[in-house]
Amino acid sequence: MNKTVEVLPDQPALVARALELILSKLETAIEQRGHFTIALSGGSTPKPLYEAIATQKLPWDKIHIFWGDERYVPPDHPDSNELMTRRAWLDRVDIPAANIHPVPTLEANPELAAAKYEQQLKEFFHSSGVEFPALDVILLGMGDDAHTASLFPHTEALKVRDRLLTVGNKDGNPRISFTYPFINSARSVIFLVAGANKRPALAQVFAPVADDFTYPSRLIKPQGELWWLLDAAAGLELQH
Repeated sequence: MNKTVEVLPDQPALVARALELILSKLETAIEQRGHFTIALSGGSTPKPLYEAIATQKLPWDKIHIFWGDERYVPPDHPDSNELMTRRAWLDRVDIPAANIHPVPTLEANPELAAAKYEQQLKEFFHSSGVEFPALDVILLGMGDDAHTASLFPHTEALKVRDRLLTVGNKDGNPRISFTYPFINSARSVIFLVAGANKRPALAQVFAPVADDFTYPSRLIKPQGELWWLLDAAAGLELQH
């Protein structure tokens, strides 16, 4: 694992650096493999990043969009990560509909939805099931409880190691989420973390010793690159 921590002056600088990094990864992936795969996160922090990506002139037909987690709500629901991303980015560019791979949230139950999305991913990546497929970039956020994707502290989702997808749980509300071993198979994982309220969790995530199941972001140790992009408010105590 190649780990890089960068503390940016403010949120606009955070967004600009994330955009620069993603465009670099995109260019390399298309040169080497002919397409670029990215899994997105929800929340307020990445929204301006998606708006910035929408202004770029990119080979949209070579870009494939996935989601690292999704609330178990219809795609037109205000809480849907897919809806936020479509409004901020995907509806503004000429990306083929077939290149957008949303989490199915209209199944009979969340477990069925997770299984269906896992099957879609395996088919896209022609995965034999022995090794987890590797996305080019997985974008992650982190909550002030150190959760990432929908992997919350002390939940059953943290124990799932043999599947790509699992069902997370937040206050009794199910969410579909990548498992941490699948996240760790990525070529690049990029955390975007903003706000002073994240400092206590970050201190535990970066501590030499702490409990992974209490601070789930500690479990993210990708085979490729790990990028922590923090604004100054979040990264104050990590600056040297």
